[in-house]
Amino acid sequence: MGNYLIKLRDVEVRYNNRNGGLVAITGINLTVSPGEVVGIVGRSGCGKTTLLKVIAGLVKPTRGEVIYNGSQDGGGFRGIGMLFQSPLLLPWRTVLRNILLPIELRGEDLDKYVGRALELMERMGLKGFEDSYPWELSGGMQQRVALCRALIHRPSLLLLDEPFGSLDAITREEMWVLLQGAISYENYTTILVTHDIREAVLLSDRVIVMGGRPGRIKAEIPIPFRRPRSLELQYSREFNDYIAEIRGLLGD
Repeated sequence: MGNYLIKLRDVEVRYNNRNGGLVAITGINLTVSPGEVVGIVGRSGCGKTTLLKVIAGLVKPTRGEVIYNGSQDGGGFRGIGMLFQSPLLLPWRTVLRNILLPIELRGEDLDKYVGRALELMERMGLKGFEDSYPWELSGGMQQRVALCRALIHRPSLLLLDEPFGSLDAITREEMWVLLQGAISYENYTTILVTHDIREAVLLSDRVIVMGGRPGRIKAEIPIPFRRPRSLELQYSREFNDYIAEIRGLLGD
């Protein structure tokens, strides 16, 4: 791929410990193109979250390089939105003020982003909850607020770390639909770390399968279905063929 937003070249991360050091990931070569949705799956402890932290600029590689928008920058870049398994909302702030928090931390004019926040809330089915507090919302609604917060500044790159793992099955599927709508509407480049193979195949253009300790990329599986994808796609034979292929790779 000549046109890319993120490129990792031979990336390795070693954490120091009493035994001299633990290699979390090694030999990682990965390119992500603008507008692409890349899923990363693997067993617990294979380095998925470490890889995401490297891309976010939160962890510096011990070896190798990370290139953003064609220029090397070990500190990452500002245009990143992140969504975690826990919504991490501030309980003393209203929904609207939680969504506007990144703008406040940047020192920008909040008034310029109120309209943007209200638009995101309406698209996420949160209209009318502007003055509610997190403890008044369900888990799924809290995660929708967190997604609005991640998107408020129109990030160049959206990073998702097990974002729906704590939700029930029905709410998780609702979030898949909302996330696809958000990605398609503004064409976000997205990297999704998940344990859920079904989630990865439904949402991604390409699934990266990781394995081993230290973590390595075992395979890259292109997913050819046109986005956005309906929930009914999960029941097709071709979809389940991809599930079986990836599950087989994880079992090796």
